Amino acid sequence: MDEPVTAVPGVRERRAADLHRMGIRRVRDLLVNYPRRYIDMSEVRTIADARIGSLVTIAGSVHEVKVKRPRRNLHIVEITVVDGTATLIVTAFNQRWLADKLSAGMRVALSGKLEFDYGFKRMTNPTIEPIEGEASGLILPVHPASGKVSPQQMRTLIKSALALTAGLFDPLPLELRLKYRLMSRGMALRCVHFPTSMDEAAAARRRLAFEEILLVQLLMMTESRRRSAGLETTAHVVDGPHVRALAEALPFALTRDQAAARDDLLCAMADQGAANHMILGDVGTGKTAVAAFGMAAAADSGGQALVLAPTEVLAEQHRKSLGALLEAAGLRVALLTGSTPADERASIVDGLASGAIDVLIGTHALMEDDVRPVRCTLVVIDEQQRFGVDQRARLLAKGSAPDALYLTATPIPRSLALALFGNLTLSYIHERPLAGSGRTTTVVSKDDRGVAYDAAKQALARGEQVYVVCALIGLDAQERKAAAGRGRDEEDEAYYPEVAIEGTSGDPDAGLTAAVNEASFLRTNIFPDHQVELLHGSMPSDEKRAVMQRFAAGEVEVLVTTTVVEVGVDVPNATVMIIEDADRFGLAQLHQLRGRVGRGDKAGQVYLVSASKKRPALDRLRALVRTDDGFELAEEDLALRREGDILGNRQSGASAMRLVNVVRDAAMIEEAHACAAAILAADPALDAPSDAALAREMRAVFSAERCEYTVVGG
Repeated sequence: MDEPVTAVPGVRERRAADLHRMGIRRVRDLLVNYPRRYIDMSEVRTIADARIGSLVTIAGSVHEVKVKRPRRNLHIVEITVVDGTATLIVTAFNQRWLADKLSAGMRVALSGKLEFDYGFKRMTNPTIEPIEGEASGLILPVHPASGKVSPQQMRTLIKSALALTAGLFDPLPLELRLKYRLMSRGMALRCVHFPTSMDEAAAARRRLAFEEILLVQLLMMTESRRRSAGLETTAHVVDGPHVRALAEALPFALTRDQAAARDDLLCAMADQGAANHMILGDVGTGKTAVAAFGMAAAADSGGQALVLAPTEVLAEQHRKSLGALLEAAGLRVALLTGSTPADERASIVDGLASGAIDVLIGTHALMEDDVRPVRCTLVVIDEQQRFGVDQRARLLAKGSAPDALYLTATPIPRSLALALFGNLTLSYIHERPLAGSGRTTTVVSKDDRGVAYDAAKQALARGEQVYVVCALIGLDAQERKAAAGRGRDEEDEAYYPEVAIEGTSGDPDAGLTAAVNEASFLRTNIFPDHQVELLHGSMPSDEKRAVMQRFAAGEVEVLVTTTVVEVGVDVPNATVMIIEDADRFGLAQLHQLRGRVGRGDKAGQVYLVSASKKRPALDRLRALVRTDDGFELAEEDLALRREGDILGNRQSGASAMRLVNVVRDAAMIEEAHACAAAILAADPALDAPSDAALAREMRAVFSAERCEYTVVGG
């Protein structure tokens, strides 16, 4: 399995180079290049019998291939296919390479919608796979391939790799295979690549998917334990005077979810091992109030807490609201950011080193080498997905295996959270302690966005404020050069993704509304009597902060922004949000954006503007109209997009899961998580003979994944 791919018969240097470009370097990589789909030859219809208007698979022989070029930049490949019962005309647009791939007499399988026009049955842009003499009645796998390695060649190479690895060890303990009725690994690999039925393919996929998720869970749990190996950990006092004083100081009663999350957190902190806990809660559900109990417990135990926020604006907000709560409970709180004056900074650093500060709230400035707490026993990371693994590790290194608490407003369904963060204990908060007046969400076409502008004008007339969110920044070449010359702010690198993700120019963005242009347009044409300002991630840090402060103070009435405002300072007076090109955002991100309005005593209005005519895109947007539950929306988002698109493969380790689908396989993920925990409880080092193959497989799988796979809290 771990031999170089050149060990497979037929793979010489040139072919190995082609496979390397596909990420296939070992025999193992070839065997996990699973089929992306199957053509079920047992369901093949003849051309004569196939029903018009239906999706069908047809097998036949190529009679003729023609290439037409009716105009510049348009190639039409017309393929005539016969099967002895009738003739089928296949039309492929801008797929000139098909003319080189197909030739008269070649047998092919075609899958697509059957139409009738000009006296012939036809297909337009169907899936075409050469059969090359493989008998009908089989399931034909279609593997990921490349221009240099065709699907047929890939099938041949995988057959050779299966023969080479015949009789391989099975890493899953026998009792697990019996308990869940799983195929052996060798059988599963053969059946997933070359099944004799679709049921056999599904059973093979189930076995291999379970193995994938079990290995991921084991890796996360063992690396999480390794973080505190050989270090002094803290069993926190969780019923001390500061914790009791905080409970009395709260100006509101905790919701049931908050109380449960508090109990989960304090239970984890009371344990002797290093806690890794994550609180997942929608915008406005009061995660920081729960986190405050952890900070109070740290103080009661003679420890200190560091609280990391992704931006100075958010850190300052925490200092004001969270800091007031902690000070009421008798804790000493300070704020440290990149903008802290030198003399004040020196005083804070000294206070932390002497133990005069219990809780230090800050941005990336907390990671500086001279920030040395005398006894850090708790690290709290707000919006943890905004920070890289190295950044989290640097902060955790400020103490001797401190407890770690991660907060996120990104709504992540439990199945995805277990798959990506299986080494963490989890708490969910659904209820809001202060419900606010709520908000309405409306989808409008780009042509009808005057409706949104009218609502904004009415809000401005009432003395309220407005957000306008754009997917693009829209800097010109000179401005981009200047922004690049300034360098990215320390907090931008983790927090402001729109420069890299949204871009500033290029054909894929044609027709999108850019923030720079929109601010100018609104200032001149729509809101000429109101103060309109611009905020985006390429602005200098102090300028961004100043704009947000003016908006919070009510001096700015209309804020045109990018996704930098997704998590920011609360402005209860902002009641209208217009999101341009809303179809370009994920549902979870749109939900977080709209959480900026309707949080106070004034109802919010959100307008999702889209020029898209595609039904799937509009259905996604209408889901936001239907529900205000972020976790329900996240489930829908997962059903439509890969999990790596939501949190990012490099951070989540989703690249290790090729077959697992977190929506479809939710029950499997739960079982694998429980199995991994039970295995490690009985054999923490995985050195028992019964677990030796499993431990070796985990090391082998992730040795090549290290650059892609990272563990939160590991």
